[in-house]
Amino acid sequence: MALRFVSAGAAQALVEAIAAPDGTAIEGSFGAVGAMLEKFRAGEPCDVVILTRAQVDGLAADGLVARDTRTDLGWVPTAIAVRESAPVPDVSDEKGLRAALLGADALYFPDPAKATAGIHFAKVLDQLGIREQVEDRIRNFPNGATSMREMSRAGGNPIGCTQATEILATPGVRLVSPLPRGFELETLYAAAVSARATDVTLARAFVTALGASASRALRERAGFVLSSG
Repeated sequence: MALRFVSAGAAQALVEAIAAPDGTAIEGSFGAVGAMLEKFRAGEPCDVVILTRAQVDGLAADGLVARDTRTDLGWVPTAIAVRESAPVPDVSDEKGLRAALLGADALYFPDPAKATAGIHFAKVLDQLGIREQVEDRIRNFPNGATSMREMSRAGGNPIGCTQATEILATPGVRLVSPLPRGFELETLYAAAVSARATDVTLARAFVTALGASASRALRERAGFVLSSG
């Protein structure tokens, strides 16, 4: 039997890594958290939900997930990426970040309405005061995984921004670094068992495995930071 997920795309690689040793089949939706929250609330079949901690808390308050199963997975920084073969820009401060973005042929990032990284990076462009200058170079996609996959196929000198976990999980792109101080964002993700879960025992066991000490190395390798800051 497969476990059905409605999950932030930031957690997809981790879910697959936890599922692989036992051969647990994974089904469902992975993508921008805003879109995933809408799917879950609309009733998409689901055993395990993984969203931001704040969103999971809201679902618990509404009785849509089992509160006692809520498990924090770790913090994920929003980060800058380039193609694997490209030079690594210095984005360690505001000056370097502005120069790198202005020098890019295209900017790849997820949906600025529903994806955590997309919403934030759109604000970063405004904060830097360069949105009008780069508007015609913006390339948006529904989620970070798609954004990075498309950037890996692009020519020229593109730069991307999304959750670090999605960058690390995409062949052909390289994580440069988290956004610099003053522009940074770290998002805490959590998992919980859906109140509509078909196999509650299996779902509970999987959520426990996601947050267990034995999965610590897997989470860190996937890009999760286990303490904020």
